[in-house]
Amino acid sequence: MEQVAGQAVPPKIEVRKEKTLNQSYWKRYGVFYLMMAPALIVLIINNYIPMVGSLIAFKSMTYASPSFFQNFVDSPWIGWKNFEFLFNSSDAWLITRNTLAYNAVFIVLNLVVGVALALMFHNLRNKKLAKFYQTTMFLPYFLSMIIVAYLAYGFLNPDIGVMNKLILPWFGNEEGVMWYSDPKWWPLILPIVNTWKFIGYYAVFYLAAIIGIDNEYYEAAHIDGATRWRQVWTITLPLIKPVIIILTLLQIGRIFYADFGLFFQVTQNAGALYEKTLIIDTYVFQGFRATGDIGMSSAAGLYQAVVGFVLVFASNLIVRRISKEDALF
Repeated sequence: MEQVAGQAVPPKIEVRKEKTLNQSYWKRYGVFYLMMAPALIVLIINNYIPMVGSLIAFKSMTYASPSFFQNFVDSPWIGWKNFEFLFNSSDAWLITRNTLAYNAVFIVLNLVVGVALALMFHNLRNKKLAKFYQTTMFLPYFLSMIIVAYLAYGFLNPDIGVMNKLILPWFGNEEGVMWYSDPKWWPLILPIVNTWKFIGYYAVFYLAAIIGIDNEYYEAAHIDGATRWRQVWTITLPLIKPVIIILTLLQIGRIFYADFGLFFQVTQNAGALYEKTLIIDTYVFQGFRATGDIGMSSAAGLYQAVVGFVLVFASNLIVRRISKEDALF
C-alpha cells in the first residue's frame, strides 16, 4: 500500500481488476440487455408514461380548448373530491361487495376447475382426443364477450330460450323463469359463464406445468404402490405449486377489477339485476355516461389500481413467510 500525504492509496491493480470484471460482465450479458431493450421501451411507453394521466383523478376537467393537453393543464385541482363519487355513494358498499365476492369466486373456480381439467387431459390415453378436447376448451377464450352474451341470451331468453323451453320442463317447471328480471339466479349464472369462457386459458398453464414434471417421479411412486390419487397429492400438486401461486397472485392483483363485458353485456344491463350484478366498473361507466366527467372515472381506475398493487404485495408477503422459494418476488 503506497503512502501519499500520510494517506493510504489502494493499489492500481485492484482498480484494473474491477474494470476488467465490469467489461467482462457487459461482454457476457450485454447482448441480453440489448434483446430486452425493445420490450422495455414498449413497456415504458405503453404502461408507465400514460400513468401521468392518473393526475386527472385530482382535477375537474374542462373542455374549453380543442387540445386535450391544454385542457389538462388549465383544469383546476380539486383534491380528493372525485373519489367522493365512489365512497360517499349510497351504492358504495353494494358495488364493492359484488366486485370482491364475484372475483373471489372466479379465482377459486379458475384454480380448482383449471387444475382438474389439466389433470384429466394429462391422463387421457388417446393423445389425439386429448388435443381435440384442449382445442375445444380453449376456443371460448377467443370469443368476444358480445358473442358470449348472445349465446347466454339464447339459453336464458324467457320466450324461446333453451332453459325455459327444453331443460326446465324436464324438471316439471312449465312456466319457466324470467331470468333477466330475477336477480337471485345471477350469482350462479355469472361464475358459470366466466368459467366456461376463461378456464381454457388457465388450464393450459397448469397442463404445461404438469407435462414438465419428470416421469421418473411417477414411476418410483408406482413401484412403491402409490395410487393415482396419491401421486396427484404428493407429486403433481406440490411440483406445480409455483405456477398455482403465480397465477393466483396475478388474479388477486385484479380483484377490484371485473370483466366489463361479462357484467354489462351478458346481463343485458338489466336494472332489475343491479342488486346482484352492479360492480365498480359498470357503476363508473353509468356515472360517466350520465355526467361525462372523466375525473370521476379516473379516480375509480386509480383506486382499483392502487388497491390491486397493495393486495399483490400483501399476498406475496404472506407467501414469502410461508414458503420463500415460492414467492413471486
